[in-house]
Order: sequence, then C-alpha cells, then structure tokens
Amino acid sequence: MTLTAPAREASTPPGKRAATGALLGLALGDALGFPTEFSDVPRILATWGPWREMPLPAPARVTDDTQMTLALGRGLRTAMSRGLLVGSRLVRPVREEFVDWYHSPDNNRAPGRTCLVACRLLDGDAPWQQASQTGSKGCGANMRVAPVGLAPGLDDGQRAGAAQLQSALTHGHPTALAASDLTARAVHLLARGEDPSDLVGLLRSYALEARTRYHERWLGDLWRHATADPSPGAFIARGWDECLAVLDRLDAALRAPEPEADPCLSTGDGWIAEEALATALLCFLMFPGEPLTVLRRAACTRGDSDSIAALAGAFAGAHLGAGAWPADWTARIEYRPELLELGALWDA
Repeated sequence: MTLTAPAREASTPPGKRAATGALLGLALGDALGFPTEFSDVPRILATWGPWREMPLPAPARVTDDTQMTLALGRGLRTAMSRGLLVGSRLVRPVREEFVDWYHSPDNNRAPGRTCLVACRLLDGDAPWQQASQTGSKGCGANMRVAPVGLAPGLDDGQRAGAAQLQSALTHGHPTALAASDLTARAVHLLARGEDPSDLVGLLRSYALEARTRYHERWLGDLWRHATADPSPGAFIARGWDECLAVLDRLDAALRAPEPEADPCLSTGDGWIAEEALATALLCFLMFPGEPLTVLRRAACTRGDSDSIAALAGAFAGAHLGAGAWPADWTARIEYRPELLELGALWDA
C-alpha cells in the first residue's frame, strides 16, 4: 500500500449538497479506517505517524460499510420511485440488494458475521423476520443507514420506520433498531442545518419520545422472534434505554473533551451499534468545523475504526456539505461515480 501526502481542509461552498457530502465523507472515513481496524493506537501511530496528519491510503479502497450503504441507497431509491415509502414497498428491493451484495465477488472486505448469516437466510422465500439476527446489535445495523437520513420527502415516521427496518433485515436486536433510527436522525438533522452543539440534546429528546413506540407497520411481528418481552413496547424500550445510556456517556465526554485521547475510552469501541453512533458523534462534535480532523481522529482508534470513521464522515459531510472534502481525496475514492450519482439525486 502506498501513501499520499496529507491534504488540507477545503472550504464549504454556498451550495451545501449535504447528501453528496455525507456519502463522500462516509466512504472517505471508511477508506481511512480500513487499514487501522483491529490495531491499537500505539501501533497505528507507529505505522501512520501523527494522527492529525494521516494520509488517505492509495488506493483508497473501502469496506463492506460503504458497499452496504450503497446497497441500501439503491434499494431505497427503487422503493421511492414506486410510490409512497412504506415497509412493504421498501423491504423487497433492499432485501434483493443485500442478497446481491452477499453473492458479490467484491464482498471480500472482512464483512461482519451477522450480515453474512442474515443475508444468506434472506436469499429465499421465507419471511424476512426469520432471517433477522435478533440477538445481534452489531454496528452493521447503522454503519449503512445514512441514506435514510438523506433521502428527501420523508416524514419522521417514514424515516424512523425505514431506518429500523433496514437494520432489522440483518440485526434485529432492539438496540440495533434504536441506534439505526438515531443515526439516521442525526444525519437528517445535520443535513437540514441544525447546530452541532444542539445535536445530543435533540437526539436525547427524540429517544425519550420514541422509547416505547414500536413500528408494527414496518417491523411486523419481529418482536415475537426475539426474547420473551411481554409486549412490543417493552421490546423496543430495551433498545432505547441502552441508547440513552450511551448518550449520557457522550454528553459527559463532551463536557471535558480530550482530543488527544482515544475516543473509544469514553464511549466504547464501536463494535456494537450504540457505541459506533456515540464514538462517531464524539469524533465529529470535538471538531465540527474540521472534517479531515474528524476522519483522522475516528480512524486512529482502537476499536471498529472503519465504521466509526465512516459514520463520523457522514455526520461531517451532512453538516458541511460536499465542499468539505478535498478534491484530490474524493477523486480517488472507490465507488466514486455511484456515490456522486446518489448524492446528486437526493441533493436535487
């Protein structure tokens, strides 16, 4: 693997293009974190040098995080082209895209076990709930959910239902559903111009309001396939409670931020959905106006570095727009044409 020189921050043009910015940021974070995943911080620093100067690898190859984001984006685009977005209209094209990803020869980037098991089971005629891994709350649930937060024209109920459904196709644990919902919500809020300093409070209020709301029209009887919760409300509340707890940890970390310390020490290593959300938000909220610093901080972590950096890049790109990313970086990112195509569709 060859390296290129560190790039400088780019200015944000008046035309924000939040969807393009978020998708490019997600892929760039994924590529930056790909070679650092499974390494601790001292080893990363010994290999790559000071974290604030980390270069984009050459070639800038991504992982299953970007591949599945694009799969979800294509499925969402297909569903929305057919009419009002509802669960029954979304599940078929997304299921087909996930199965196609499972069989793709490019699916060789250390994909998560839960995604592989669930997508193998989705490749058939059984109800999708039978494929859902209801015991898993891995970050595969929300590493790919950004398109739901970017697609225009959705109301809050559609956005929440779609975010939870795309998670449930593979990761059916209630915390995976809630974390995916919160991740899409964060992307949506930033894309529409909310101040990053207000983000954690807005997400906490949203979680409290949604705590016992089970989206039956989107999830069907998924809750009955999980552990013996007495009601759908009790099932989903378990997930929101874990997300509220990690938001408390995030809030505490932001009150006394330590930019030079590994963010995983404060909010978790990111292998599970709620920690991937919180640690990515921590990286973003420490440097909301410095998108490359966000990516580099997220990639230089001991945990699931590619997923943390992918989500952090999506947050930074949604906030700052496509101009946040240097042209010499975006020109080299894998899947660039499709990322730009989806971004342009939703920015329009």
